[in-house]
Amino acid sequence: MMKKSLPSCWKKLLNSELENDNFKDLCSFVEDERNKNTVFPPKDLCFAAFESTPLDKVKVIILGQDPYHNHGQANGLSFSVANGVKVPPSLRNIYKELQSDLGYEIPITGNLQSWASQGVLLLNATLSVKAHSPGSHQKKGWEQFTDYVINQLSNNKENLVFILWGNYAQKKIHLIDETKHCIIKSVHPSPFSARNGFYGSKPFTKTNEYLASVDKEAINWKIEDDCQQLSLLE
Repeated sequence: MMKKSLPSCWKKLLNSELENDNFKDLCSFVEDERNKNTVFPPKDLCFAAFESTPLDKVKVIILGQDPYHNHGQANGLSFSVANGVKVPPSLRNIYKELQSDLGYEIPITGNLQSWASQGVLLLNATLSVKAHSPGSHQKKGWEQFTDYVINQLSNNKENLVFILWGNYAQKKIHLIDETKHCIIKSVHPSPFSARNGFYGSKPFTKTNEYLASVDKEAINWKIEDDCQQLSLLE
């Protein structure tokens, strides 16, 4: 069963949801899909967001929607891709805003593991997808599970930063106690909307300012490459 790959700290927080019929049905659906079709991310990366960011380290949550649906892209972290994979358009726009906000060069790698390791939970609302079929695993039970994750984090932690880009992510606001946490929101970094309010929104500066205000260590948003940096391209 999928829950075996969840770290124990997360299992304890999510136990009630993991034991209900919805999650069991979801596990059966995903397993059946993997037997019949190619599904991303690979099975061992399905819960990579939880494995990369232990519960006691969580400071920031960046909520995505679906994993990438083409070969070699999805690595279990929202917006992130493995080293050597071309940076997808939305992530490239995130990098443009990072450059504008903090002055960092745009990296070649799209791997956001360094963020996850510092306490940025890179959580997609849906944690699997059929190859080349975006949205194919929506409304199969993942959303109930990840909504529970968001709500449990809100209820059991304090002074978290929830970064909600786009209407889909912002529909999750009702799950978050705004008296205990900071919510940073803007339009989605997609090429279709980034110029309508994502650029100039300064989410990285805002996050670190809030973390400083509650005596938490800032996130180092700079992503290091081992090779030459890319130029900023339109």
